[in-house]
Amino acid sequence: MTKKERYSHILEWFKANKPIAETELHHSNSFELLVAVILSAQCTDKRVNMITPRLFNDFPTAEVMAASSHDIVFEYIKTISYPNNKAKHLVGMAQKLVCDFGGMVPADIEQLQTLPGVGRKTANVIASVVFNKPAMAVDTHVFRVSDRLGLTTDSKNPLQTERELVKNIPESLIPIAHHWLILHGRYVCTARKPACASCELSAWCRYYSTHFQTHS
Repeated sequence: MTKKERYSHILEWFKANKPIAETELHHSNSFELLVAVILSAQCTDKRVNMITPRLFNDFPTAEVMAASSHDIVFEYIKTISYPNNKAKHLVGMAQKLVCDFGGMVPADIEQLQTLPGVGRKTANVIASVVFNKPAMAVDTHVFRVSDRLGLTTDSKNPLQTERELVKNIPESLIPIAHHWLILHGRYVCTARKPACASCELSAWCRYYSTHFQTHS
């Protein structure tokens, strides 16, 4: 099976079986999503969603958060991972939004990465989810699933994975493909015990063919 054929089969399966796929982070606007994605670093979406309602209620805009302090924001997010650093990032991010972007979340990936707490992955998430740009955010799920399925070849880091996926996935599908791969990794192709026996992508999966078919 060629890589082109593998991509074609896998993408067609997702289109037919997962026509709706979106972020599981709760948000109602671009600022809330940016806050949630920053908080989600090395933390589950479920945990983030538990604390954001109160945070969003008391800090509904960049202007309000920018006028606060890291110590105050910390009290809202102290139950998640790395709350001290994230509180500093959130306030700094909000202040830069206000100073440099009129309080609005920019659509440009390079501009997004100038915000405290925003790396390439976070910038790609915002560009993809909010602005529907062909940006592929590569987290641990996307990195793992892409490798196992055989969508990437000897990728050593997220940037290599991102470039290979963007090269091979039609531009119009990149925003939703990001969610397809994340959700597949979260619920099916899990890190420790992938559900290969029930996975409907096994016919085109490199991991399945090398770990199961060759030993049957």
